[in-house]
Amino acid sequence: MRSLPIIHARRSVDGSRFLKVEQLDLEFSNGVRRTYEKLKSSGLGAVIVVPMRDDDTALLVREYGAGIERYELGLTKGRLDQDETVEQGADRELKEEIGYGAREMHILGTLSLSPSYMSSMTHVVLARDLYPERLVGDEPEELEVVPWKLSELHTLLAHPEVSEGRSIAALFMAREFLAGRYRPRV
Repeated sequence: MRSLPIIHARRSVDGSRFLKVEQLDLEFSNGVRRTYEKLKSSGLGAVIVVPMRDDDTALLVREYGAGIERYELGLTKGRLDQDETVEQGADRELKEEIGYGAREMHILGTLSLSPSYMSSMTHVVLARDLYPERLVGDEPEELEVVPWKLSELHTLLAHPEVSEGRSIAALFMAREFLAGRYRPRV
């Protein structure tokens, strides 16, 4: 098990290259007025990818999460680049994070992280027929790839390194799609 990174300082940042806050003055149908704040999206969106090594084995990654200050086991994910399709972004993230590309991709749907104050959406992509290919990514350390059986997905919920809701939801979506119990909206 890797040791956690050391935190040398903490400070509030008014502006960030990732986060922009927008205020909304709203009036509801009952006449009540409120000012809401939300994190404004970059408009490009993001992807979360369920890479399937075989019909039952998804490849997870162990990656440091600064927000929770520990390593987290989850799926490959990242922001879409300018002029990049969902499939292209998913394939790039796979190559950067786990060293595989995919010949077959299915967009299973979209997930919001917190619709009360965030407008960004994450596209869920199932990736199959994997082949080895690595691209240089922006991760500060190589990510550990951890195979996990979809037939054992219920045991992942109790794993101490698993808390990221999008990964959990995307894995269930993939399992149900592969079992023929879920079809994405077209």
